[in-house]
Amino acid sequence: MIQLRGLTKRYGDKTAVDHLTFTVRPGTVTGFLGPNGAGKTTTMRMMLDLDRPTGGSVSIGGKRYSELREPMKQIGALLDAKALHPARTAYHHLLWLARSNRIPDRRVGEILETVGLADVAHQRAGAFSLGMGQRLGIAAALLGEPETLVLDEPVNGLDPEGILWIRNLMKQLAAQGRTVFVSSHLMSEMALTADHLIVIGRGRLLADTSTADFIEDNSRSVVRLRTTQPERMLDVLAAQGIAPVRTGDGAFEIQDGNAEALGELAAAHRIALLEIGTHRASLEEAFMRLTAGSLEYQAGGGTVDGDLTLSGAPSPDQAPALIRSRTGEEA
Repeated sequence: MIQLRGLTKRYGDKTAVDHLTFTVRPGTVTGFLGPNGAGKTTTMRMMLDLDRPTGGSVSIGGKRYSELREPMKQIGALLDAKALHPARTAYHHLLWLARSNRIPDRRVGEILETVGLADVAHQRAGAFSLGMGQRLGIAAALLGEPETLVLDEPVNGLDPEGILWIRNLMKQLAAQGRTVFVSSHLMSEMALTADHLIVIGRGRLLADTSTADFIEDNSRSVVRLRTTQPERMLDVLAAQGIAPVRTGDGAFEIQDGNAEALGELAAAHRIALLEIGTHRASLEEAFMRLTAGSLEYQAGGGTVDGDLTLSGAPSPDQAPALIRSRTGEEA
């Protein structure tokens, strides 16, 4: 378990991490998200005592990292896969790490096999490709069979097979009751991997919730429908104060609509439907909506999906008068 209590880091007059308080619990994969410059790497460095907090505290299993006698048996970390001596072989890089933490030598061969580097164990790490270097960094994190893992961009440089492997590995480790804390910019990967999300912006906590609830709370759903009587359906919707958007294939889309209520409305007016269904936003869209006002580095103007203005918070939309979303509130 990782616990942060009021964790703060300032560099001069700049606050990189601003009173962060959250708990990363065992038995689940927790994703750590935030725009560039949000303070994610600084937060992870303070977890490992690589940076000293200006205020607050962070603990792993109730202790600071510096208080752990054999830290690699408690927490495994991947912050920079290139942080190794390029002239050492993969085997000897892991061997000195193992001996520094009283980990049996046999574990080196086991973990090289696990990460798929057994055949190149005696090659110099400096000659490794980006993906191979990433696997070696993951091997170092797993070397001590720790109860807690902190991984920064673990899929960086991996091919599709490697991405699937690390995704399944993180899920397996969490299923064993371990604490898995992973940062990534790949929203599609986080949606497939993380059960829980910690989201920060400009060093402040924005969300601490399940992935499903995060998407639900920070996105709008769209009901898509097609009918044999589009003009009549338009009149029926207009009478209810609903203004659908026409799509290029003859369908209508109603933002924040309720598919069941819309189906009943069509049935009440004897309008046959060819298609009706609810389409929810992706994790990426929900993330962009929540963090729009927390971007430190912004592109010049523009919108995302015609709704999200990058230079500030999203503008409010008019909700349909009769048929709202399941919660009955704006997302």
